[in-house]
Amino acid sequence: MNAAIAAIVNVRCVMPGKLKKVMRPKSQRKPKLKKLTDRQKATLKRHSEHHTTKHMNMMKKMMREGMSFGKAHKIVQKKVGK
Repeated sequence: MNAAIAAIVNVRCVMPGKLKKVMRPKSQRKPKLKKLTDRQKATLKRHSEHHTTKHMNMMKKMMREGMSFGKAHKIVQKKVGK
C-alpha cells in the first residue's frame, strides 16, 4: 500500500483542518502480542542452545502472536534455517 492510500485508510477529513481516526477492519489490524508463559520461556531457553538468535527471535514473535511452539518452529526453519 503506498503512503497516500495508507493515509486515507487511517484518517478521514470530516471538516477542513479537522482529522478523525477511522478503525481498520479486523483483517487489517495487527494482532495483540500476548506474554509467554513460564513453560514457554523454559522451552525456548532449552531450544536456544541449538539455534541462532534470529531463529529464536522469530519464534518468540510468532508464539506471542498465538502460534504454537511446533508450528512456529516449522515455519521459522523454512524461512531462517537453524
